[in-house]
Amino acid sequence: MGATPSAPPPPPPPKPEFDQPWRKMPWGEKDKIEHKLRTFRLKRTSAHFVRILVVGEVGAGKSSFINSVNNAFQKRITSGALVDRTGGTSFTKNYKTHYIEAEDGSNLPFVFNDIMGFEDKLSGANADDIIKAIDGLLHEGHNFEDTCMTDADYRSNPSVEHQTACLVNIVAADKISIMKNGVIDKLKKIRQSATKRNIPQVIIMTRSDLACPLVKQDLRKIYTSKKIKEKMEVCSNTLGIPMNYIFPVKNYHEEIDTDDDMDLLILKALDQIVQNAADLLKEKSPKCGEETE
Repeated sequence: MGATPSAPPPPPPPKPEFDQPWRKMPWGEKDKIEHKLRTFRLKRTSAHFVRILVVGEVGAGKSSFINSVNNAFQKRITSGALVDRTGGTSFTKNYKTHYIEAEDGSNLPFVFNDIMGFEDKLSGANADDIIKAIDGLLHEGHNFEDTCMTDADYRSNPSVEHQTACLVNIVAADKISIMKNGVIDKLKKIRQSATKRNIPQVIIMTRSDLACPLVKQDLRKIYTSKKIKEKMEVCSNTLGIPMNYIFPVKNYHEEIDTDDDMDLLILKALDQIVQNAADLLKEKSPKCGEETE
């Protein structure tokens, strides 16, 4: 009897990356984008700052993203928005504005507002409070755990500058598939409120290095990685934000020095945020001279 023919070899596993990056990044041009942001100026608006509201699940990297933006401008590791690596609940309890210092000691014309992180339906930040933040009704230092707030505790007549000009959703790439329904519901409710107000919205997808071994090894593979594109598509489908408004990044968390490639991804995302927010401010305040509180 003849030998039994051997089974054909299994097909090779699919390649983990595309042959060409599907989104172009100007690697090596971090200084150019940084200069563009440092020289950015608001025009045809009474506001002095672009106000960026950062929202997301506990542990997604909200405060770390704000710190990472500051690191890129200060060229050193900073901790203005403190982060918590120990607990499973939100470290941020109060509504706080974070400024970015320019080289001359003044503040750059964009600010970040950090809020309490989302948990499930019954804990963490309340979606209604975040909508108040979008409208500029929250005072600096507002405590998200205070359940005894009355109308008198909120700002009665917010100026354009107090109002959110861009909503930034922070989503962890390695956790998007297991995000709790209660958190998703809160994010969707806030997104719907922002949409009604014509506020631009983006997703900053953090922890890209933890979601893809290729990116962990080489950050410049972030737009050739099939895994990263897949995670971005999940983000888009979950929150309804188009792919061209989703930016994968790597936050600073263990580094002791800044890195140009990390900074480039962060600043490229920030440039998109600032430009879109500035367009909104032009529409909302075509005339200067409006009084602010």
